[in-house]
Amino acid sequence: MSLNFPNSIRRFDAGRACVSFWGSDASLEVSFQVDFAALHKLSPNAGDAEAAVLDVFDRNRDTIYQAARSAYSRHRGGYHRLTAESF
Repeated sequence: MSLNFPNSIRRFDAGRACVSFWGSDASLEVSFQVDFAALHKLSPNAGDAEAAVLDVFDRNRDTIYQAARSAYSRHRGGYHRLTAESF
């Protein structure tokens, strides 16, 4: 089975400077974090405020999911952190 994202929930995490989200591969839940630097690469003028960061995530969800699938295909682990280099 391939990685999919049935749950659209994402969570702002200022302490880890990222947005967390989850995917699934059959019964395996896979955790992802996309760091603020990666989100700034997708939208250079965005700030670090929660609303701005989540807006960048939402507007680039398909691109982020594709990067997550790519990372997962290289290493089928339960956790991945996406960085600016992931995009």
